[in-house]
Amino acid sequence: MPMNVHYRAASDLPEIIPVFPLPGALLLPRGQIPLNIFEARYLAMVDDTLRAGHRLIGMIQPDLALGGSHDRPALYKVGCVGRITQLAETGDGRYLIELTGIARFRVVEELAVTTPYRQCRVTYAPFADDFIARRGESEVNRDALLAALRDFLKANNLNADWEGIQKAPNEALVNALSMMSPYGTAEKQALLEAPDLKTRAEILIAITEIELAKKNAVSESKLQ
Repeated sequence: MPMNVHYRAASDLPEIIPVFPLPGALLLPRGQIPLNIFEARYLAMVDDTLRAGHRLIGMIQPDLALGGSHDRPALYKVGCVGRITQLAETGDGRYLIELTGIARFRVVEELAVTTPYRQCRVTYAPFADDFIARRGESEVNRDALLAALRDFLKANNLNADWEGIQKAPNEALVNALSMMSPYGTAEKQALLEAPDLKTRAEILIAITEIELAKKNAVSESKLQ
């Protein structure tokens, strides 16, 4: 998704950003995620990001293992900031938006704020490579990734646009498959925190193989 603003380094992004805690939602650099915004606090968040002009929202997962409340769960330390690149009003008070990922961040501290939504001071320094498109693509084992994808689709009786998949660059392929994967919060967080594209692909393959093994084990037990 083309953006009107180009972010070349951590210095191009603000240290304080609004955050949107959402379990199972994975945003990665240059990936796109659609969101249906309907809660009053997040409608206010979108309005404020538009008013401020930066259009930036930090996607982050709640870390339920660390506790917190239903309305204010503890957060994982790593998320990904995205820019609103599409927005539509529904006529019934909701926003349909699309975020395009820019770079991952690590939470330095959550701030005490008067806004209904949460805000954090963050650093992008650990993820400097996120600003370099297609970094590390040549090291991805594409054949292994596609083999795992074929096995997953076959096991779940699903189809895919193989022509589009074959044309996709490695970064777009790995990140899109990671974001669309049907895995849990912990698995999504592992994919997010992978140090590089090669490792993210390896984690995705490993998780897929584990899930396929579980599925095969269940099928075999039903036949016995």
